[in-house]
Amino acid sequence: MLDQFQPRTMPDTAALPLYLRIAETLIRDIRAGRLVEGARLPPEREMARELGVAVGTLRRALDELQSKGLLTRIQGSGNYIRNAPEPDHIYAFFRLERIEGGGLPTARLLSLDRLPKPDGAPAFGAAPDAWRIRRLRHLGPDPAAIEEIWLDTARAPALAPEDLSESLYLTYRQRLRLTIARAEDRVGVAPVPDWTPAAFDPAPGTAAGFIERRAWADDGQPAEYSRTWFDARLARFVARLT
Repeated sequence: MLDQFQPRTMPDTAALPLYLRIAETLIRDIRAGRLVEGARLPPEREMARELGVAVGTLRRALDELQSKGLLTRIQGSGNYIRNAPEPDHIYAFFRLERIEGGGLPTARLLSLDRLPKPDGAPAFGAAPDAWRIRRLRHLGPDPAAIEEIWLDTARAPALAPEDLSESLYLTYRQRLRLTIARAEDRVGVAPVPDWTPAAFDPAPGTAAGFIERRAWADDGQPAEYSRTWFDARLARFVARLT
């Protein structure tokens, strides 16, 4: 359990603060039903020791859950899970989960390039070119997906690897003042591209789960197009109606 919270070596991509990684893991476990309504969490000191973090770090994570209506704290009794409607959280738009549910998403940047928009892509944004962001995604300790994200350059005239965090939508909000308000996902099967890193299995050319996404900003205009290939032996696409 400890490994999933420790920052990875990612020189090109900033890891989220540790308390947010813990909070997001717990939120995803709640949404997946791995932590159910009314479940009592272990005492804070015990839980912090199990996770290998300071009690203060754990409490910041639990404060995040409480602020989103997902935790009830009863003095002298403990911390109890609440299964509230879909909360606003960092990975609210990230629909991949481990087969058993949950799993903390992390990312390693593979490349960042400014290029003409890809042939066959739906219209997104006014500029003729886009930032192409390629990443390897982990769910917990395991490589689960590769991503190719195209962001309209009208939304980001300049972008560098050090600008990016593990959550691109958080990066968009904090650095670009761009909020993704909705997305359309089309799920199917497609061959893995030849640029996939060796750490990702299945190999190039073999069939994998495939997600094609078009995302709209809060001004109503499409701003991003992405393609994701995922290992269906490890992960699944989940969309919940609440």
